Amino acid sequence: MNVRHLRLFIRLASTNNISLAARELSISAAVASNQLRKLEESMGVRLIHRTTRKVSLTAEGHAFLQHAEDVVSSVEAARASVGAGILSPSGTLRIAAPASFGRLHLLPQISTFMEANPNLNVDLKLSDTIVDLVEGGFDVAIRNSELQDSSLIAKKLANDRRVLCASPQYLARYGEPSTPEELRAHNCITLMNLDRWRFKKGTDVINIKVNGNFRTDNGEAIRDACVNGLGITVNSTWSAYQQLTSGELVEVLCNYPYVSTTAIWAVYPSSRQLAPKVRAFIDFFSDYFDPKPYWDVRAE
Repeated sequence: MNVRHLRLFIRLASTNNISLAARELSISAAVASNQLRKLEESMGVRLIHRTTRKVSLTAEGHAFLQHAEDVVSSVEAARASVGAGILSPSGTLRIAAPASFGRLHLLPQISTFMEANPNLNVDLKLSDTIVDLVEGGFDVAIRNSELQDSSLIAKKLANDRRVLCASPQYLARYGEPSTPEELRAHNCITLMNLDRWRFKKGTDVINIKVNGNFRTDNGEAIRDACVNGLGITVNSTWSAYQQLTSGELVEVLCNYPYVSTTAIWAVYPSSRQLAPKVRAFIDFFSDYFDPKPYWDVRAE
């Protein structure tokens, strides 16, 4: 059984596209098709459904995938054990990330990451829509939320501390709330369908339904509306740290921490064969954000 054929099959299972899988392995689509045909012949069973638009695994292909991943992982472990070394990251790393977080915190360091991994190409998709990693053919995704998909392997990169904030102009005009209950008398800027804010008071949690005349579906928009004096809002410190540092925004209700279970995660479909390029990405940004991310500013 040819290990190169297995690597191609594993990439095909993620991309559902022979040309894309071939390009990531630096071979032509014709060579890839021939290798897949030889793999099926050696197995004596059809592993792939082929159509004019895409390919997908057969039931036998799905059953074979886990074993293919185990074989490739074992081969790479054997190479490392005899001094062959860990495979250098190469090919194309396909990353999906939230648009705001990606622009603020990934892009400024991508050039450094790529300089450290010169054989690597990067495809970065910035979108606030949660993408299907397997269907979209992504190697890794950044999520700033509570994790719900148990089929994904997750590595926590950093905390996502959220704070209540307002502009000095708004506070000068309308006053600063001293308790969460007083928020009911303020104009609160909210994300769509997120009008219940929770605060910690000692060992208790206070749940407040807030109201306001402006809602949006974008975190940068609520931050900027808050800077412009429109009201009080909740924002992640990774999004608003520059405005909090400059004084354009002021943290309020500091004695009542906002309750949130979100974090910044790197997620990927499987831990059986963590490709060197994925490990390099996760290790790089884990080190960059650790032990305390630079955006986690605290009120004095």
